[in-house]
Amino acid sequence: MSNAPVSRCENCGAQLQAHWCARCGQAAIDYRRSFRHVIADVLESFLNWDSKFFATIGLLLARPWKLTNEFLAGHRVRYVHPLRLYLVASILFFFAVNYWTKAIPSPAQRNLSPEERAQIEAVVADKDVPPEVRARLEDALKRGSPAPTERGEQPALPAAAPKETATPGVVSNPTATPSTPLEKWIEARAKEKMGEHGMNMQLFIRTLISNLPYMMLCCIPLFAFVLKILYFRRHIFYIDHLIYALHIHTFAYTGIMLIVLATIGLSRVVTGTIAGWITALLWIEFVMQIFLSIRRVYRQSWFISVFKFLFGGLAYLIVLGVALAATFFVTLAMP
Repeated sequence: MSNAPVSRCENCGAQLQAHWCARCGQAAIDYRRSFRHVIADVLESFLNWDSKFFATIGLLLARPWKLTNEFLAGHRVRYVHPLRLYLVASILFFFAVNYWTKAIPSPAQRNLSPEERAQIEAVVADKDVPPEVRARLEDALKRGSPAPTERGEQPALPAAAPKETATPGVVSNPTATPSTPLEKWIEARAKEKMGEHGMNMQLFIRTLISNLPYMMLCCIPLFAFVLKILYFRRHIFYIDHLIYALHIHTFAYTGIMLIVLATIGLSRVVTGTIAGWITALLWIEFVMQIFLSIRRVYRQSWFISVFKFLFGGLAYLIVLGVALAATFFVTLAMP
């Protein structure tokens, strides 16, 4: 196997003068080499796993506004593309969120309080409950037995609650009946997706969280549109707002993950009061970085920047609320 550098393009045969072919644009890479070099090329092509990647992350965390200004000024080869950077941060962020939700015990995995146990027993005693639902509730009772007392005896259970009392976590009103087709559809889909008495609620929440990355990806163009409205007199191209939206969302994902990790680490090292103050300062710094990024990207006075920061933040919260409601209904409608 020869280790000589590639002198001619393997695609079109043109003489190579640099790392890229001037005729067809193919890279001068010989893939007939050790596997570790191939893996390194794959990582570099996806993450730009070199000084460029770390320089981008460092600048994003320290001065996110400068990363946007550098990109808009044409200094793009030094940094990772905004969309690629956002996708990496989004994957890591929502993977962490999904892992956290899986770590939360379901009602069938935790100890039930006497009140919860009495409510579930009341539902099990109902003859109208389907057999499969009754079996799952009985299994929940077995797994969620209250902790024994000092003498090794089980604590006494209160009297069974009335039949109309709902299972914990599910709010129901047996006297209320759906009045519109939409309400009937929502009730039917909720029973199908969440299960009778909310036994599949945790699975539904996980499905909802798995749809959030798509929701946020759709919200970024909407956030850029909000910025376009706020700065319509500046005659800034929409693509510039979109670049800033990608950068600031990437900063938000990365900053939230780092603050949560720092909070977990501080809670194990220092006392609760000191850890709380440090965590509060980190969140204040997080918000200030976002505010400073708006001021230094759009270069306006402090008063105008504060006004547009608050007004734009409120508008985007409304957009997120509508998007979250739409995602909820889409999750209900999904088969």
